[in-house]
Amino acid sequence: MFIDKFLQYIKYEKAYSSHTFISYQTDMKQFAAFVEKRKGGFNPPDITAKDIREWILAIMNDGVGSRSVNRKLTTLRTFFKYMLKEGYVETDPMAKVKPPKMQKRLPVFLREEQMEELLDVDKNLFPDDFEGKRDHLIIEMFYNLGVRLSELINIKDSDIDFDRKTVRVTGKRNKQRYIPFGNSLKSDILAFVSDRDAEVGSEEGWLLVRKTGKKLYPMLVWRVVEKYITSVSTLKKRSPHVLRHTFATAMLNNGADIDAVKELLGHANLAATEVYTHTTFERLRSIYKQAHPRA
Repeated sequence: MFIDKFLQYIKYEKAYSSHTFISYQTDMKQFAAFVEKRKGGFNPPDITAKDIREWILAIMNDGVGSRSVNRKLTTLRTFFKYMLKEGYVETDPMAKVKPPKMQKRLPVFLREEQMEELLDVDKNLFPDDFEGKRDHLIIEMFYNLGVRLSELINIKDSDIDFDRKTVRVTGKRNKQRYIPFGNSLKSDILAFVSDRDAEVGSEEGWLLVRKTGKKLYPMLVWRVVEKYITSVSTLKKRSPHVLRHTFATAMLNNGADIDAVKELLGHANLAATEVYTHTTFERLRSIYKQAHPRA
């Protein structure tokens, strides 16, 4: 009962994404199973910080990493805040739970020269057909806009203002933001739309579509990105998010203000953007080598 009410709350009142909802649902079922085995039932007022710590220890012993554990603790933190708000519990056991320390993972990104090689039309990396032109635009939009995968596939023709050269994207929790783009991307989008309308059309006005005119789905875009990153890089990670990291890294390495990058990425707080600042060290190293007589 408690878990069902909580899941309804985050789905309808908090409007969490379907991906986040599924993660929270999985975490709560896993935690509930652990508590039921120990206590013979799942009753939030009876759950203590010790129970939560022992669950953490159990899943870490099963090989769950600290990053995943912290994500699961976020689920519990949200759950007990809801329990407290609704009056189901008098105290929050999460207040006495310290999350495990996480090893900070640095973003994986492509170098600017690799992106130039990838997007160079003279390289003929992309077939000269509808899918080739679409796939080129997918890569180009990731690199030019720094959008998330879900944001890219949900862009409609009506979201693009060619006069102002901005695109409206809908991010996490349905927050919208406007991202500017340059003349090169404008020309490429217009050319693609013309070809798309002549060859396949677009159901419901989606910008990027399949050969059937239907909306793209995440795994298709993932495969496209993985395929073309492989053509210019030996990175083990070749996801759409690598291109988002590449966008942020390129912006900061070329002097962009970190607050501006935060807004472009749609981050809720600056801490999420600061992870990219390490990459500017490579630029500083290059400048140092060029400028210092003893470098």
